[in-house]
Amino acid sequence: MGTPASITVIIPSLNEEASIRASVASALAGAAEVIVVDGGSTDATVALARGAGARVVSAPRGRAVQMEAGVAGASGEWLVFLHADTCLQPGWADALHGLDARVAGGAFRLALDSPRLRYRLVEAAVRLRCAILKLPYGDQGIFARRSSLGAAGAFRDVPILEDVDLARRLRRQGRLAFPPVRAVTSARRWEERGFWRTTLVNGCVMALAAAGWPRERLARLYGGRGT
Repeated sequence: MGTPASITVIIPSLNEEASIRASVASALAGAAEVIVVDGGSTDATVALARGAGARVVSAPRGRAVQMEAGVAGASGEWLVFLHADTCLQPGWADALHGLDARVAGGAFRLALDSPRLRYRLVEAAVRLRCAILKLPYGDQGIFARRSSLGAAGAFRDVPILEDVDLARRLRRQGRLAFPPVRAVTSARRWEERGFWRTTLVNGCVMALAAAGWPRERLARLYGGRGT
């Protein structure tokens, strides 16, 4: 067997001092390189990320812009885009190395860090969406081969749904894979905004995007731009 392909994990951040160390640690458990791209944090995010072992670079605020800045500085053959409040389950790097050459990208299995039953329903719905539509979202830890990402094109500077946009373009480059390794994501947004309200807004945003609504209007509906 040859040498496994190297991996770079790119984490966009903005005021994520409560979660950034755990996210970086989970990435370093399997990656040769972790890049935190900070969008102007005013808390201890940058210091904590560096202390945890990540390389930190700065970029204008906006998840798509920040992730593209991370790509520019990455050396890995596999690129993993991880939210700052998401931790990858041990074994995730082995799962990537085990994918065949036809795989252009994909995402891990979403798990929300709340014991409430309602979140198991969200997780089941996400698995169904990925199985049928092959459409992952960013909170699952989207990954791509560098060559496939290059062929698909850079992240587009859109205020929302940059993850969906990328996944759709990656599908044209090859198969998307969904290894059964969990990406454990904070349920804080559901808890802060209300579970049913958040679920409804998420559904409306996707439906309106499919109907052609401008991304700026969708971002206002969702609750703002950025990381």
